[in-house]
Amino acid sequence: MLSSRTAQRLRPFLLPHTQTLVFSSLPTKPISIPNPTDPYPQPSSPIYDHTTVRETLSSYCNDWKKALDFFIWVESQPHFQHTTETYNRLLDILGKYFEFELCWDLVHKMKQNPVCVPDHTTFRIMFKRYVSAHLVKEAIDTYNKLDEFGLKDETSYCNLVDALCEHKHVIEAQELCSWKNKELGFDRSTKLHNIILRGWSKMGWWGKCRDFWEEMDRRGVCKDLHSYSIYMDIMCKSGKAWKAVKLYKEVKRKRIKLDVVAYNTVIGAVGASEGVDFAIRILREMKELGCDPNIATYNTIIKLLCENMRVREAFSMLRVMSKNSCGPDVITYQIIFKYLEKPNEILRLFDRMIESGVQPRMDTYVMIMRKFGRWGFLRPMFIVWQKMEKLGCSPNESAYNALIDALVEKGMLDMARKYDEEMIAKGLPTRPRVELGTKLVSNKFDEGTCYRSVPADKIIKC
Repeated sequence: MLSSRTAQRLRPFLLPHTQTLVFSSLPTKPISIPNPTDPYPQPSSPIYDHTTVRETLSSYCNDWKKALDFFIWVESQPHFQHTTETYNRLLDILGKYFEFELCWDLVHKMKQNPVCVPDHTTFRIMFKRYVSAHLVKEAIDTYNKLDEFGLKDETSYCNLVDALCEHKHVIEAQELCSWKNKELGFDRSTKLHNIILRGWSKMGWWGKCRDFWEEMDRRGVCKDLHSYSIYMDIMCKSGKAWKAVKLYKEVKRKRIKLDVVAYNTVIGAVGASEGVDFAIRILREMKELGCDPNIATYNTIIKLLCENMRVREAFSMLRVMSKNSCGPDVITYQIIFKYLEKPNEILRLFDRMIESGVQPRMDTYVMIMRKFGRWGFLRPMFIVWQKMEKLGCSPNESAYNALIDALVEKGMLDMARKYDEEMIAKGLPTRPRVELGTKLVSNKFDEGTCYRSVPADKIIKC
């Protein structure tokens, strides 16, 4: 049975403001398909494609209530039925805001519909959102329930361990594997050991990485190219790029054929230890051996060029990418944004990125706005903010904070207060600011405590 709160939220409805928002968000026009069996055909209802629906949900990733309202509304439209992919996208948004009760209601609803049954991706999302909220027990309990969905297998187990390692719960992942691996027959699984090795890397515990690397040998785990790629990356991040180059030579001696991921790590290591020109030589070598570079390869070279203040050459590499099959992505542009020092240059490159079809991410907007804020330029900051709204992106707390901090710095307190109140209305966490007269208060709910900042004159003392 659904709770009263959940039932109220899942009730099909469409408010007038929601209707306007939905139609303004859809990037493509709905198409109409006539019914050939109808002798007196009437104008058909619009049909929305699933790609458009997923993109619209993604645009509401920082406002779960609007995402859920849109999801319910589009489900009520004729000829439209949600798929597993659209359900998974909404689950990810709800999990981001810890709405796990709603998540499980949707999962059980999926189970009852043969068209959109839960899959491995569904529960990978659940693992990820539970672990990111540090609810490790709940994530493991979710894995134990998977018999009910016929998905309790090696893939789900690897997804659980990966989620734990991805969000820095490597100790729990290793403890789980220490007794579970033998039970499941995965005690020498190269894949699981690689996941844990990468987890220690994310933690930045280089001593643990070395110990685990040696432990893999003691356990008789067969190291593959992926193992070497991870450990070479660890050597680079721990400031021992020369050791990564040594491992690269060891891989070549063992006649293990390198893939593009391994080459990308090697290029970064050689660039850090021997310079960008030697990294470009490795790029030529991989091309000669028939290994085509990907976007990450070029991004590594561009980053090395920018770090050596050779920004003009980085722009030349950007043009090379545009001509090749692997054009620049949002990370390519973000690398260059970091090293540009003039607002006009940043805005020109920002326009070029959008015109080329590369959509900025939220962290792209935040990065540029913070840069303008540090320089004290409000006008270009608002240009970026308006483009963000025009492209249908809902600002998150980092974007709001970047704008509010810049406005406070300039003494524009009334406008800063307006955006602060807008954050509160959206349910986003806000920071208390002395200049705005906001203080930190708590709202007690049935489970846990929610903290937010409110104007000091609106705090009611009981």
